[in-house]
Amino acid sequence: MGYEFDWIDAFTETAFGGNACVVVHGAATLSVPDRMALVRETSLSECAFLVPSDVADFGARYYLAEREIPMAGHPTIATVWSLVHRGLVTAPATLTLELGAGVFEIAVTQDDRGLSVIMSQGRPEFGATSTPKEIAEIFHLDPDDIVGSPQISSTGNPFCVTLLRDLDALGRAVLNPDALAAWQSRQSIKNASMMEPFLSVVDGQTSQSRLFLPPPMPAEDPFTGSATGSLVAYLWHHGVIEHPQIMARQGDFIGRPGVAQARALGGREAPTGVEVSGRGALVMSGVLHL
Repeated sequence: MGYEFDWIDAFTETAFGGNACVVVHGAATLSVPDRMALVRETSLSECAFLVPSDVADFGARYYLAEREIPMAGHPTIATVWSLVHRGLVTAPATLTLELGAGVFEIAVTQDDRGLSVIMSQGRPEFGATSTPKEIAEIFHLDPDDIVGSPQISSTGNPFCVTLLRDLDALGRAVLNPDALAAWQSRQSIKNASMMEPFLSVVDGQTSQSRLFLPPPMPAEDPFTGSATGSLVAYLWHHGVIEHPQIMARQGDFIGRPGVAQARALGGREAPTGVEVSGRGALVMSGVLHL
């Protein structure tokens, strides 16, 4: 069978920046093993597959190389960008997208610079903290490189938000997969083996971040929209930022710079949600013959 697809670079305005995602249309009949095989074939971190939905305007499922991921940011930007490209959504628009984690509200806006896709993420949840020493061991860093207490934060997917002292420390970080697995085994949350620390440096209302991934995934994620949501919620909740919105940057260290605007909703004590917005670039379109 043939499945039409678009290759979209998300959280960038130009090709070969941000985080790439293949968006497959009409994928209801495409088997789960084939979906994951496509991720491995592309060497991307995730691919998106559009499927029917009884409860939302569109349905999609996101897969890593070896499992489904219930929610993610850059596949959402890519999926909606592809829908707009194919004329299935006309900007400006609001729509709902059913993912594995539930139904999410999406807005597509248009200004002088072009389109933006705004994803509403869930109510932030804050969990257990780790010591700087624990996280430093995972990345061959010194505990003094870490500021404050790393904490599990989630707006749909959990990450351990970890603030580093400066860009030098962020650049020196190198993943130790065994230390990561040992740390994950000590966490008490569900699916802890799917959770990684999200390393960030904050300067005013701007962040620069990195997310390292264990095998068989790519070594580093170019841009992580769900982690960016967790980050802005953490920063707002803990008083690290003066205003609830940041410009989030990621991917610079691996030559795929990406940027998003992220905003925490509600008061510091109990944020009610998060919005993460970004742009996209269509790189290629075609047909999968599977």
